[in-house]
Amino acid sequence: MTLQQMEYIVAVDKYRHFAKAAESCNVSQSTLSSLVQKLEFELDVTIFDRTRHPVKPTAIGEEIINQAKKLLFNAAQVRELISVRKGESVGKVSLGIISTVAPYLLPKMFKYLSANHPDIQLHVEETRASAIISRLECGELDVALLATPLDSNELLEIPVYKERLLAYVSPDAPIYSDVELMTQRLPVENVWVLREGYCPRHDVFPFCNNITDRQAVYEAGSVETLIKIVDENGGYAIIPELHVPLLSKCQQANVRALTNPQPTREIAFVVHRNFVRERLLNILADAIKAIIPQAMINQRIKKFTICI
Repeated sequence: MTLQQMEYIVAVDKYRHFAKAAESCNVSQSTLSSLVQKLEFELDVTIFDRTRHPVKPTAIGEEIINQAKKLLFNAAQVRELISVRKGESVGKVSLGIISTVAPYLLPKMFKYLSANHPDIQLHVEETRASAIISRLECGELDVALLATPLDSNELLEIPVYKERLLAYVSPDAPIYSDVELMTQRLPVENVWVLREGYCPRHDVFPFCNNITDRQAVYEAGSVETLIKIVDENGGYAIIPELHVPLLSKCQQANVRALTNPQPTREIAFVVHRNFVRERLLNILADAIKAIIPQAMINQRIKKFTICI
């Protein structure tokens, strides 16, 4: 059993096609197939059902592949540890990020890294938090930026910044005339909710436990589109504070502060507990500190170097 074989079965699982998996690993299909078969013979199990098109892992195969991903992650961490001690460049970085954070960080983060750390090859995946968490746990992503806290024993959370949650209200809504809105008195009618919204961690919102059949849940996860829905259909929505500068002056007039209590969300780096790339985290933290208003930055991140 070798790391090479682990790499090959992970590739076959990813592409569900032996030829494409071989191409991604820069080997011939016969070489890849031969080593996968040798692994199956050694373990005395069938990892892939080759009668299926596309090819599909067996039940035991899925378990083996998940362990293979963890082995490859740990091997990469060993190589990274050596690179850090030798002072070598950071190299490739895979970052997972949710759509309610990406618009406020990514454009300027790419610019910052290009100017200050051109050796970093940043690959970003913007997707659901649940998918990001799963990929972090099995070692397919290096680091993520997520709203926390999470419920995972395998992941480590490092708070980066905290921002207020605000209400974006249609001029046609009855609550529009209020300068401030009491959080616990928000109406449960005509509220538009993101797929990955704020209810799981913010039960202070009255609509979290009162979503009715008349209310819509927007599944795409874009705050920008959510705002357009409110503009077109009325009602209100909850938006993150960092989205306000992206609004037009006319739209900014529709933003209302929330009080009693004032809801916030914490955004954190999330990594596997075996993660060793401290230098990378500190570089990304420096990038965020150059982007986010200082008042939002976590005090420990502001004053100290990240140590895992």
